[in-house]
Amino acid sequence: MTTILDRTAPRDLAAELPARLSLTPKTTLAGQLDGAWWPRSRDLEAELPALAAALDEPWGRITRVTVNPTRWPVVPHTVAVAGRMLHVGWFTEQDPDKLILLSYTVGRWDLLVIPPETEPVAAARLMAAAAVPGSVLTADVLMANETVIGRGIRDARRREAAWEGEGGACMSPFGNPMGRSALPLPGKGWR
Repeated sequence: MTTILDRTAPRDLAAELPARLSLTPKTTLAGQLDGAWWPRSRDLEAELPALAAALDEPWGRITRVTVNPTRWPVVPHTVAVAGRMLHVGWFTEQDPDKLILLSYTVGRWDLLVIPPETEPVAAARLMAAAAVPGSVLTADVLMANETVIGRGIRDARRREAAWEGEGGACMSPFGNPMGRSALPLPGKGWR
């Protein structure tokens, strides 16, 4: 399999725009995640500098990052960040939707990685859920929940469009449209 990356557009865009982050507030409640990151592309070399720069002040200098390679087409060994090298490692055992950040002086942080192609409304839900202090929800659970929520929203929109398209036809309990002849007459229990 051959992977081709457009190495100009994402890097140029990532260098100009700040990282999209949602971090848990500093509390005594430790949770499964320390927040969420929504990269603009799947190019780690382009995305990691903005992430590291955004985290330098609140968390300290990030020295190492680990990812699961299933979500990233290319995992570089190092990435240049503000005149220094950020070491990147990969582990297939790591949750594919999680990024682990390490610092020699401060510790470890786990971030939910929201896929770049995620709709903004869904990304906002995920970023808010990942930043809840003390949450026991893991990255894979949050992503599975969002899949269910997204499916429910799409189904509701589809049902509403069908309702509007059919002129507001009544639906049977089984989700099938019913004609007016199938409705009970007012004298038989309807008020």
